[in-house]
Amino acid sequence: MNTVLQAKGLCKTYTVNKHKNDVLKNIDLTVYEGEMVAVMGPSGSGKSTLLYCVSGMDKVTAGEITFGGKDTSKLGDKELARLRLNEMGFIFQQMYMMKNLTVLDNIILPAVRSKKNHESRRKTEERGKALMKRLGIDDVCENDINEVSGGQLQRACICRSMINSPKMIFADEPTGALNGSSSDEVMDELLSLNRDGTTLMCVTHDPKVAAKCSRVLYLVDGGIVGEKKMGHFDPNEMSIRDREKELNSWLMERGW
Repeated sequence: MNTVLQAKGLCKTYTVNKHKNDVLKNIDLTVYEGEMVAVMGPSGSGKSTLLYCVSGMDKVTAGEITFGGKDTSKLGDKELARLRLNEMGFIFQQMYMMKNLTVLDNIILPAVRSKKNHESRRKTEERGKALMKRLGIDDVCENDINEVSGGQLQRACICRSMINSPKMIFADEPTGALNGSSSDEVMDELLSLNRDGTTLMCVTHDPKVAAKCSRVLYLVDGGIVGEKKMGHFDPNEMSIRDREKELNSWLMERGW
């Protein structure tokens, strides 16, 4: 399998009032093309910090990160911004959207800003609408963001993350602000993207979400202390309840 993301000796230290807090400690990590990797661990274990560091949103204190064959530690801020815009997609628990834009305009904004996109505005809008149709929200194209449900808005965020055909999507608690049914719908869409070949890394506290991923990493005090290979989820071969039971048993062995 081709490697999309690799981290070696990754460390992240914050200094507050001369006190050092080692949030990440010598992390080695490889994500392969087509994987859907969940990152779990107790609060304060460094899950979100890990995602922000490997995606170039936060600077590392030490270590190397390679994304798509590029050493991101050698890139300047503008180069990192271009890399994130053109080759990465992001989904967050808080659904950051521009309030003065319609749902469709929010979705296509990264493509409009991307210098690698040479298509017409009309073509970009057509691609955005096609993504919305795929995720079942094409009927809210022209709605303001305060005129749609939380589940619809998060699916719009998924569309936005896909608009530039990224090598990898990074998701930080993508279902954390949703109710049960909306959470299931969003995860179904992420699984659909993964089955189509999109690589994902997902930070989550929810075993039900993690059980649908192909691999689970467990962080404690800034270090990876366990890895569970789940395999790609196929509802025809194994029920989600069986996968949850298997994962919960593994998590409990690690003090979850």
